[in-house]
Amino acid sequence: MAEHVVAAIQTGPRSIELTEFPRPSIGRDDALLRVEACGICGTDVEQYRGQLDGTIDLRYPLIPGHEPVGVIDAIGTDAAARWHLREGDRVAVEPFLPCGSCSYCLTGAYEHCNGWPQMMSYGFIGTDVAPTLWGGYATHMYLHPKAVIHKVPAGIAPETAVLFNPLGAGVRWGVTLPRTTIGSKVVVLGPGQRGLACAIAAKLAGASLVIVTGLTSDRHKLDLAIELGADVAIDVEREDLVPRVRELTGAGADIVVDVSAVATQPVVDAVDCVRPGGTIVLGGVKGRMVPNFPSDKIVLRGITVIGARGVTAPGYREALSIIDSGALPVDRMRTHQFPLADAGLAIRTLAGEIEGENAINVVIRP
Repeated sequence: MAEHVVAAIQTGPRSIELTEFPRPSIGRDDALLRVEACGICGTDVEQYRGQLDGTIDLRYPLIPGHEPVGVIDAIGTDAAARWHLREGDRVAVEPFLPCGSCSYCLTGAYEHCNGWPQMMSYGFIGTDVAPTLWGGYATHMYLHPKAVIHKVPAGIAPETAVLFNPLGAGVRWGVTLPRTTIGSKVVVLGPGQRGLACAIAAKLAGASLVIVTGLTSDRHKLDLAIELGADVAIDVEREDLVPRVRELTGAGADIVVDVSAVATQPVVDAVDCVRPGGTIVLGGVKGRMVPNFPSDKIVLRGITVIGARGVTAPGYREALSIIDSGALPVDRMRTHQFPLADAGLAIRTLAGEIEGENAINVVIRP
């Protein structure tokens, strides 16, 4: 058994380095995960660039990575009984650590947990907090007694299992929050991994029409959206979005999900694409105000707007079921895999900073 753990720590914006830490001792109530794969998402990119500083209470140095999959390397007796796990089991770990006693946790909304003195979410906790290993960019990760863990069905490879995270967002943002059902007409603004996941989940929920939008540079993603079940893909730089959506839907979409990052125009487009009485889900963080936000249209047309923060257990369970079913080639979303030593390159690849690389889902393999 190795006495040390290797982790890629972020010491500041655009600064990641490999560091060794002592392997922590495990008690009766916790566990240690041997990380096999960790997915990267847009939040990792923002974190790497320093764009979350001031928005989230980040304390460098820290170990990024909040989409880990791995096997139980060591586990206490009480933890094994609570999680129904044993050493060698492959699991997926949720980002949020719920305190379990605040008003949000008690009502199941633990993504808003405020029962800790600091933010407790894997990938965002400083290495000064014992036992240090709070992120998936490492050979091992500490499993706190409050961690929410899902056993991965047998036969799912770890690099595919990491899709539990974006697919979980697809289930919650694209189906659960807007109540997508049989016959719903859904527009997804943004063809990244969470946009594709929303399209997948909406179609599996019975949506009669799923439209995915993107830029000309997103052609590979738009093509994949069709392969994964979307009915129509719209290049907004070549087609006029709102008239095209009206043409396809009649009165407008029942549901519009905006998962585009940074760009603010999709928020305005969402209001113009949705039907009166329809629902808009906002899952893309912009980091700035939305110019010309049409609040009067929301009022006069009776539009419901929902903010989507994270995912909870039901969404992740359904995501693992989707992967396990083999109904769709979801692993086609995975475009790149990198060793731990190339964590910075992996993030820059997802960010589109590496010329010639068309990334969708990027995975680190410690």
